Amino acid sequence: MPLSMSQEVFITCAVTGSGATQDRSPHVPRSPQQIAESAIDAAKAGAAIVHCHVRDPETGAPSRRLDLYREVTERIRDSGTDVVLNLTAGMGGDITFGPVDAPLPVNAAGTDMIGAAERVAHVAECLPELCTLDCGTMNFAEADYVMTNTPGMLRAMGRMMTDLGVKPEIEAFDTGHLWFAKQLVEEGILDGPALVQLCMGVPWGAPDDLNTFMAMVNNVPKDWTFSAFALGRHQMAYTAATVLAGGHVRVGLEDNLWLGKGELAANAQLVERAAGIVERMGARVMTPAQVRAKLGLTKRAPVAR
Repeated sequence: MPLSMSQEVFITCAVTGSGATQDRSPHVPRSPQQIAESAIDAAKAGAAIVHCHVRDPETGAPSRRLDLYREVTERIRDSGTDVVLNLTAGMGGDITFGPVDAPLPVNAAGTDMIGAAERVAHVAECLPELCTLDCGTMNFAEADYVMTNTPGMLRAMGRMMTDLGVKPEIEAFDTGHLWFAKQLVEEGILDGPALVQLCMGVPWGAPDDLNTFMAMVNNVPKDWTFSAFALGRHQMAYTAATVLAGGHVRVGLEDNLWLGKGELAANAQLVERAAGIVERMGARVMTPAQVRAKLGLTKRAPVAR
């Protein structure tokens, strides 16, 4: 395919994630205050979008608590720092089965399965500009569990997001996820043109080699907007690769803890490095206002309590 390098690039910072990274770096934020402050620092460093999960403030374990999401979003909005807010809706779909010889009943301790309305309850309350929609089911290597997103669940969640006026960021971990995302747009459940995040190198989804990456890119409709990231040490290489392929970039501690060998990163440092790569390639880093105009986003206040 001909080279179609991006000339204007927005940077997303994935601030904390839900992986078991809370004890691997002191920079991984846990409390709502820490998450908000890290997001604000990332925005000041050049991130137009901050993608937020919440964690238990004491243990750092991933959480779905509405009060934590509310506090994070209010702290960011009250800071006066302009940034596009993107909340995860990916939790609540995990199944851990029993032993291989007796997979049922499922392992309750490792299973977190809830309904569509509960999975988007914090989105309905906080009304971010964006929220994520993981468009498929896959095995996850962090533990022996399945991230479960059935067609029926995705149709229900997608319709709720559309009705709320919150634009889904489609998370595609493999080409089949893009296939179903296109089906959701065709059915009118999601509005087109859509926004998609290509998630590379997440075991056991799409590997982060360039052949697979370009297969993913070539499956994104031409009028859609795409961003991409890779886990770990390839995070910054994928910043350059994605700009070359015509997309936008994501960095942050959800995906990578390191700035360099033996040097743990903060979110703002990762954003600064990505912005430097973008600018040295001759592209411009987009502002939050430019992203809202490009994606048709509306900044709104949360639902009053």
